[in-house]
Amino acid sequence: MNKTLFLAALLGASTLALAQDYPTKPVTLIAPFPPGGVADIVGRPLAASMEKALGRPVLVVNRSGAGGAVGTTAVAKAAPDGYTILMSLSSISIFPVSDPLNGKPVPYTLADFAPIALVTSDPTVLVVAADGPYKTIQEFIASARAYPGQMNYSSSGVYGTLHVAMEMFASAAGIKLFHVPYQGGGPAVAALLGGQVHALASGPAAAVGQIKAGKMRALAGWGDKRLPLMPELPTFKELGYQDVEFYIWSGVFAPAATPAPVIAKLRAAVRAAVNDPQFKGAMDKVSTPISYLDAPEFAQFLARDAARLKIAVEKIGRIGSK
Repeated sequence: MNKTLFLAALLGASTLALAQDYPTKPVTLIAPFPPGGVADIVGRPLAASMEKALGRPVLVVNRSGAGGAVGTTAVAKAAPDGYTILMSLSSISIFPVSDPLNGKPVPYTLADFAPIALVTSDPTVLVVAADGPYKTIQEFIASARAYPGQMNYSSSGVYGTLHVAMEMFASAAGIKLFHVPYQGGGPAVAALLGGQVHALASGPAAAVGQIKAGKMRALAGWGDKRLPLMPELPTFKELGYQDVEFYIWSGVFAPAATPAPVIAKLRAAVRAAVNDPQFKGAMDKVSTPISYLDAPEFAQFLARDAARLKIAVEKIGRIGSK
């Protein structure tokens, strides 16, 4: 065996040995948004249940910024050893499309990640303040048409999932809204509750508590059918807006070059976690249905979703060009 082949074999054997021992220390699960949003609401109880399967602590770190791009990029560039993984939302598919539109270098591509599992998938809902003037989506649209560009909405960041969902709706309804981006879903919800904005597209998990408490009112949903959680809430499709369909999902990823044995252990840990009564109870508490897909099925789901979001982002176009 020549020296090159010997070194390659040695490196392979070393990598395999490390993978077989994995994990030997805590695992960091990065949520690329501030506390209070969907990534955090799902990620923290998931991490607690994954700990039981892995036998090591799984530490959730909120690394927010740029609508999720900062934390996502950090995982893309992390060592592919299984000790830094990602709790992502559908926005992971957006930045590889939106940054080139705006003349920016691509921070990462989807090829930089190995999908581990889809955990949840919910259609967003349009919410307004409960003490505000809008009781129906028709009233909201009428006001937006009367005051073009003056009604505003918060989001988790420019080109983030909540931004894309609202612009899908605005485009279909023929209205112009003013976008106020924040550094995550939690601050976006706080802005609505604080009276700083008129509306928000939110994942049901992040809004249901406020809706039940009478602080928010839901006007319409982005799903292909009504939410069991809110059976009285019409979908945009029912209201005649056929192209307005959007889901805010959460899933776990690892850096793409993570060894296969480590990926297998992470897949098994997430599979065990979503079946853990503790995690199921946490999701029931925030009225979030578990939509588990293992890595192969999740990869297919991701490809379809990314293609749909690419069309939506390209329709939004370059920020500041309108």
